[in-house]
Amino acid sequence: MPTEKRLTVVGAGLAGPLAALLLARSGWQVMLMERRPDPRRGEAQGGRSINLALAARGLKALAAAGLESAVTPLLIPMRGRLIHERDGGSELLPYGQREDEVIYSVSRAGLNRVLVDAAAATGRVELQFDCAAGDYDPDTGMLEWKDADGRRQRRDVGPVIAADGAGSVLRRALQSRGLITAREELLAHAYKELTIAPAADGTHRLEPEALHIWPRGGFMLIALPNLDGSFTVTLFLSREGTPGFGSLPDAAAVEAFFTREFGDVAPLLEDLTETFFSNPTGVLGTVYAEPWQVGDKLLLLGDAAHAIVPFHGQGMNAAFEDCRLLAERLAPDAEAGAVFEAFFRGRKADADAIARMALENYVEMRDTVRDPGFALRKALGFELERRCPDRFAPRYSLVMFHHLPYAEVERRGEIQKTLLGEFTRGHEKLQTIDLDAAERAVRERLEPFTHSSS
Repeated sequence: MPTEKRLTVVGAGLAGPLAALLLARSGWQVMLMERRPDPRRGEAQGGRSINLALAARGLKALAAAGLESAVTPLLIPMRGRLIHERDGGSELLPYGQREDEVIYSVSRAGLNRVLVDAAAATGRVELQFDCAAGDYDPDTGMLEWKDADGRRQRRDVGPVIAADGAGSVLRRALQSRGLITAREELLAHAYKELTIAPAADGTHRLEPEALHIWPRGGFMLIALPNLDGSFTVTLFLSREGTPGFGSLPDAAAVEAFFTREFGDVAPLLEDLTETFFSNPTGVLGTVYAEPWQVGDKLLLLGDAAHAIVPFHGQGMNAAFEDCRLLAERLAPDAEAGAVFEAFFRGRKADADAIARMALENYVEMRDTVRDPGFALRKALGFELERRCPDRFAPRYSLVMFHHLPYAEVERRGEIQKTLLGEFTRGHEKLQTIDLDAAERAVRERLEPFTHSSS
């Protein structure tokens, strides 16, 4: 293939193979490079989330790649948050009010295999596993890597799409040369994954069509369903302090903590103390980089450019949206530098917005959902959405079920937050609120939906 039609994607986690697939289908010859072994041969490596939340933005990108039928068997619908209180009581809070307003639990490993298979099937993607990218020199366009045989390679591989994750080697290579600025802001909280095994008959031991949350103010436990009847359970907890991971040094402390805080689910957790100490404690953080590109040489994509905390379920979805938006613009005859710069300038505000909203959603998930006022504001939001569907949708719905740019969602969300606060203040029930006045306020303060991210 001519040089101008060849490019390289570094990273074959989730965004990398989707980007390679979409770009190959638009006419590029792509080399897809990954430091880990081929995910289609053997188990996924530990230390990464077992399952993820797939929502509308991610689904739209997968549809653009023609993968609906391949992905559908991997999905478990989650229709809302099932909130578990300390006293054992629980309540389902629906995510939306339409039948299709659900998010999906999906296996990271299963989705990864589908994406890699589909990229390979194009006949235009050369797969290189066990190849660890090293330095990149944008002056020469030379990429260095160690191949599967341990030999060091160095050559011009065409434009590079760096989809190598939050710890991106290529982002750091650019940063070390002073070509971009980048920082990683770690959250004071960390996470630990645990497991609820299937029942003896292979069924789920909790309601399968929900994201389960045990909110406890400064920390929380969540559980997402898996196809085999198990649940992946994640504890989000401060690294230091009490309670904190530092205050759980031994089995006795862990057992006492779970019995006290999560008494209804603790007996279901498989090999609790053994799993707690054998599984890694994961870090949580946000990546900020600027710019994401260097001329027509390299573009950062997905987590490599804008990793976020997982509390809005948008890390993968935002990365998949990146892939779709880039592929729509980067034809083989396009000027790569202009596309890379336009992509960064058009997407940076959205990346910053979803980073902020994800951090805010952590507070909502672990604390605000327990406030009676939260339920009232949610009920009023649903009512206003029914009355003004062309102007109002709850901010969560706008993120998860719509395709408005994230920055626009954040802007509208602030107006809606003020409005909901005004009309619920002093009320305990929806029936006492002047709904007609609230509707008028929506029509006065919010313009009809006009923008999309397409």
